Amino acid sequence: MNRSISYLILAAAGLALAGCNQAESPRQVQQDVADAQAQAQQDVTEAQNEARDSMAEAHEDVIDAQRNDDMDSVADAARDASETAAEGDFKVAVARAEATHRIATEKCEALQGAAQDDCKERADAELENAKRAAEARRDGAG
Repeated sequence: MNRSISYLILAAAGLALAGCNQAESPRQVQQDVADAQAQAQQDVTEAQNEARDSMAEAHEDVIDAQRNDDMDSVADAARDASETAAEGDFKVAVARAEATHRIATEKCEALQGAAQDDCKERADAELENAKRAAEARRDGAG
């Protein structure tokens, strides 16, 4: 009896794994991609707005330092503004990379098996490369 239960468990596990990496219907993929694109646009817009707001504050700090006619403060505020701009650009680049990744991953769902796995691995690698490039640009600008 224990052997029968073991076979039953193995069969159930095999069926569960067989459901992995199955291609979704074209209609479902299309809907998922559209949803991912909408979310992506929202996320990128939010990152852009936050970067713009941070940069406006940094610019105000530079103007205030100029009004006080303190060149050391102006230099510090300008450096801070440059770092703020670099950080804002980084956040926007990461938001775009994550958005692109989300969309690419949804498109991978149209594939099945090894092709789906390969597609997702490429999307993951592209995301990591984009993040590293954004970090390099930020760190080089700061």
